Amino acid sequence: MTRVLHVDTARSWRGGQNQVFLTAVGMAARGHEVLLACRAGGELERRARGAGLSVRPVPFRGDLWPPAVLALAQAIRAFRPEVVELHDPHAVSAGLLARSLGKRVRAVAARRVDFPLKGSLSRAKYQACERVVAVSAAIREVLRQARLPEDRIRVVHEGVPDRAPVPGGRAALQALGVPEGAPVVGNAAALADHKDHATLLEAAARVVAARPEVRFVVAGEGEESARLLEQRRRLGLDGHVHFVGFRDDLDRLLPAFDVFCLSSHLEGLGTSLLDAMAFSRPVVATAAGGIPDAVVDGVTGRLVPVRDPSALAAALLDLLGDPDRAAAMGAAGRRRFLDSFTADRMVEGTLRVIEELQA
Repeated sequence: MTRVLHVDTARSWRGGQNQVFLTAVGMAARGHEVLLACRAGGELERRARGAGLSVRPVPFRGDLWPPAVLALAQAIRAFRPEVVELHDPHAVSAGLLARSLGKRVRAVAARRVDFPLKGSLSRAKYQACERVVAVSAAIREVLRQARLPEDRIRVVHEGVPDRAPVPGGRAALQALGVPEGAPVVGNAAALADHKDHATLLEAAARVVAARPEVRFVVAGEGEESARLLEQRRRLGLDGHVHFVGFRDDLDRLLPAFDVFCLSSHLEGLGTSLLDAMAFSRPVVATAAGGIPDAVVDGVTGRLVPVRDPSALAAALLDLLGDPDRAAAMGAAGRRRFLDSFTADRMVEGTLRVIEELQA
């Protein structure tokens, strides 16, 4: 069995932190010795402790905050991991410096976003890792363009657990103001620029003009919130688009959506898409980043160009107008999920990368 130190610096809980959590829990369940170093007082710490993981809270602040680096170095000396997995860019910076102060240990960096690596320092820190795990083919290409050694890059798709829907989704939607029987387009994503909810709202205006009974439900919070609320008001969508904030009951809400929609213009893969596929929801999404790894156009849903509200609206209207076809796409999406995107497959793929370093 292997001792693995996982490092994540995020304060909030988003898809990336869920992936860290699932990876650490999955490795521990398989008998590996796991320690999770994460931001002190953050949501990941709380959930990890609740799951029985060993946790080392760290005062992360930016890339190279000295107290955080020293705490990581101490964790490396005490835990003596065989591999450290660094789950975000700040973790890569702090972890590489900490291992130089603590104990030389092999480093695996996880790259979950398809943003280009800007600057020589960003490239150098990923080049210093023995392996870099890209969660989609698009991210692998970004890493190639940054001149990372090809033999160090591995693609391991993100994954989510297979689980049963929580009952009561339609009642929960009604409690949020959605009329009984209204067709619902759902979205679950941080309200961040790269998720491009602005395009989703422009598409919603076109959909509602053709089908006034349709409602949109957007779960998530973030820095774009105020601007999006103003855009909703300007488009006259106050009664049609429901921003419902961060939700911890997506396993109830998401299965009640008629169509799941993701409008990102940049996207590593999109774990909310995988949740939708797990619950047999048809997907309409942009062909951004790693999304085409998961969504097969015309089979599990529809793919459209980024930042094209007309194309997005047309695809949504297409599926909303053909429930039988939408249901068939949802069923195909679940089969694809089971074949390639479960949490178990992600954990096993990550362990294979770690085993390579120990061979």
